[in-house]
Amino acid sequence: MGGLILHLGASVTCSHGGPAVPTVPYSRVTLSGHPVVTVAAPYEIAHCNLPAPAEALRCTGGQWLQGSTRVFAGGRALVLDSSPSMCVPNGSSMLVMECQTRVNAV
Repeated sequence: MGGLILHLGASVTCSHGGPAVPTVPYSRVTLSGHPVVTVAAPYEIAHCNLPAPAEALRCTGGQWLQGSTRVFAGGRALVLDSSPSMCVPNGSSMLVMECQTRVNAV
C-alpha cells in the first residue's frame, strides 16, 4: 500500500466535514517546509457537522491505524493519503482532501 506522505499543511477532515489537525507532527523531517505526520500523532477534530440528533457522537479526535511500511521518521511509520483511520467516538474515518504531491512512500 503506497501513497503520498501527509504533512502539517495537508487538509484532512472527518467524514462529516470537521477539520482535523495533527496534535504532534514530527518536526525533524519536513516536506515543503512542513513537518511530516507519523501514525503516533493523534488528530484533533473541531466543528464536526454530524446532525443534531446524534450530536453526542460528533467527532472529537482521530487516529491513523496504519502507515508506511518502508519509510519511517523517528522510528515511526509515516501517514499516507491511503492510510486507514478512525474517529472518536463514532468510528467513522478521516478523509484526506489535499496534500503534497511530490513525495510517495510505501
